[in-house]
Amino acid sequence: MSPETQPQLKRQKPGSWKRILFLVISLATAVLLWALLVQLIQLPAFILPGPGLVWQRFLKSLTDGQLLYHALATLLEVIAGLCLGGSIASILGYLLAKSPALEKLISPYLVASQSIPTVAIAPLIVIWFGPGIFSKVLISSLTVFFPVLINTVVGLREVPQDLRDLMRSLKATPTQTFLKLEVPAALPVFLGGLRVGATLSVIGAVVGEFVGADRGLGFLINVGRGQYDTALVFVAVLTLIIMAMSLYSLVLLFETRLLAWQSWRQELE
Repeated sequence: MSPETQPQLKRQKPGSWKRILFLVISLATAVLLWALLVQLIQLPAFILPGPGLVWQRFLKSLTDGQLLYHALATLLEVIAGLCLGGSIASILGYLLAKSPALEKLISPYLVASQSIPTVAIAPLIVIWFGPGIFSKVLISSLTVFFPVLINTVVGLREVPQDLRDLMRSLKATPTQTFLKLEVPAALPVFLGGLRVGATLSVIGAVVGEFVGADRGLGFLINVGRGQYDTALVFVAVLTLIIMAMSLYSLVLLFETRLLAWQSWRQELE
């Protein structure tokens, strides 16, 4: 490690510790307010369980393997849907950015597809493709598709024209222009759409599980609701929140690593 990078790392550590401290304080405050609300309202546990009951239910479902089994099923659907939807959206987005005529032809259908709520089309997908994992992956990929597509198109079209002219003057091939110019220039906007897609993919998978499934956190929520086990519903919902936040943070970490050159350029400027 060079001496120039060491001060930068030292400056970054306090900021990261502050973020962790604020997160801990925020979570502790939320749990405290939750417990106070339960004590003030005095509702039955099957309507609003306290943090203690939810924690006990979490430990029980974790010990018997129930939570892990359903969480892994949902996670598999989410990751597969994110990869499928993100891949198709990025490829189609590149084609639309390169061909205005194709965009004019397809964009009305894409916009119209977004006017249909996922919960409305999910039953059809389950009927057509069955209640297995494939239908959940498709529903999850549909929720990911549009934000990644739009960000891909916007990112590619924001590439400065003078840089394109420079690549042409250097006699760069289309592949070199794509790898050396278009990908780095569009990457910040694309990864912003991927962050949004990472959280939406969880929603899509759970919607599919609500419609028809025999496993997954959405199925677990249906079980808890049917048995008036509200603590189990809280456990499943909180697990979904943790899953979505983890995927978002993973994409954010990936973005930080890939776009490290931007911070270096800003420091040079």
